[in-house]
Amino acid sequence: MNLTLNVWRQPSPKAQGKIVEYQVKDISPEMSFLEMLDVLNEDLLHKGEDPVAFDHDCREGICGSCDLFINGRSHGPEKGTTTCQLHMRKFSDGDTITIEPWRANSFPINKDLSVDRSAFDRIIQAGGYVSVNTGGAPDGNEIPIPKDIADRAFEAATCIGCGACVAACKNASAMLFVSAKVSQLALLPQGDVERKTRVENMVAQMDIEGFGACSNIGSCAAECPVGISLENIAILNREFLTAKATSNNLA
Repeated sequence: MNLTLNVWRQPSPKAQGKIVEYQVKDISPEMSFLEMLDVLNEDLLHKGEDPVAFDHDCREGICGSCDLFINGRSHGPEKGTTTCQLHMRKFSDGDTITIEPWRANSFPINKDLSVDRSAFDRIIQAGGYVSVNTGGAPDGNEIPIPKDIADRAFEAATCIGCGACVAACKNASAMLFVSAKVSQLALLPQGDVERKTRVENMVAQMDIEGFGACSNIGSCAAECPVGISLENIAILNREFLTAKATSNNLA
């Protein structure tokens, strides 16, 4: 396939960015989207031009590093798919593809399509952990947990922290991400020790990072590549209200 790419180029965080048009030729439909960008960058390097910076790591839909806004959608046109798992067969010969970074004040641009998502790391550091005793690994069946509860916790834990929910939200809200991290621990007995302080601290850090408020539009869940449910936001709200009503933290 021969394609026209409109790519956001921005040399540094403080520089003015712009859309630049490129042509790529002989793209195989079996290539992943990131492999297509690799072809573009090889062409640019051969011409002595600066390659397009973009985030990637595992390229297996696991790490959450790939974060591209493709034709106005987080991760592109295929539902339940990360950018690295999006294949070029979803496009047609002669298509024009617009590629932009995540757009959120809390995700400042590093360069071109690469953004700084360390705000998510700081939210996790604020409370996304459990207290455990050091030593040997505990027996897997030491604490019996009903299967439906374990399944719900596992589904919340599948969040890969890519930030698609923030990019898709008109308010740039991180509620789906935070709610998934709170839910996966709140549903399990291992999470009881920090239960109240966890949700208070993580929500407080989310606000400090400048993410917007949730208005229950649902675009976050619609664009989530791993299908995190809006139910988690309801769990987060319940946990937060309970913590504020019963904790000793008066802040």
